[in-house]
Amino acid sequence: MTGKKTVELVQKALDESKKLERKFKQNIDLVVNLKNIDMGEAKNRIDEEIILPHGIGKEAKIAIFASGELALKAKGKVDLIIKPEEIEELAKDKRKFKKIVDEHDFFISEAALMPTIGKTLGVVLGPRGKMPKPVPPQIQIAGIVKNLRKTIKLQSRANKTFHTIAGKEEMGTEQIAENIDTIIKRLESKLERGRINIGSIHVKTTMGPSVRIM
Repeated sequence: MTGKKTVELVQKALDESKKLERKFKQNIDLVVNLKNIDMGEAKNRIDEEIILPHGIGKEAKIAIFASGELALKAKGKVDLIIKPEEIEELAKDKRKFKKIVDEHDFFISEAALMPTIGKTLGVVLGPRGKMPKPVPPQIQIAGIVKNLRKTIKLQSRANKTFHTIAGKEEMGTEQIAENIDTIIKRLESKLERGRINIGSIHVKTTMGPSVRIM
């Protein structure tokens, strides 16, 4: 279901939510239910990063593990730069590092640092689905960061029911609908039987009731 119909259903979810007073700006969430698929098989699990055409209403926060030239390039473009000499310190203070991981949506790393990160910090990053994207030191980091700012993760793990964010309620309805259509298109492309493997998809605000769109 795409286009005009998606716009109408997103508007319905927003209208239902407006009936309840909220003192904060709500997310627009998608709740996906798969069917006729064995999630026990790792190959059937969804683990996608999707660049949304209109972002999610706020920029994703990005941290980078880098040294030398790459650290200089990243200055002012990412939210946090972690130098190689800081990795061991963070490994000893897991509470501090967990806070950093929870506050950032994506991590990038100079490729040469990945083995060290895996051994020392992977225990925190891995379970949260935030292992860094490795990049060569000569990469033009601005383009990667620009895309990640508008990226969301679509992850099912071993569950047939999972959710992701598609925007913020203050965004335009058509923008939210286009984001949703982009997510659904990618999801269908990754399922063995495409749309047939989708049991249902609902859209909802953070605290509002859900509206079925598929």
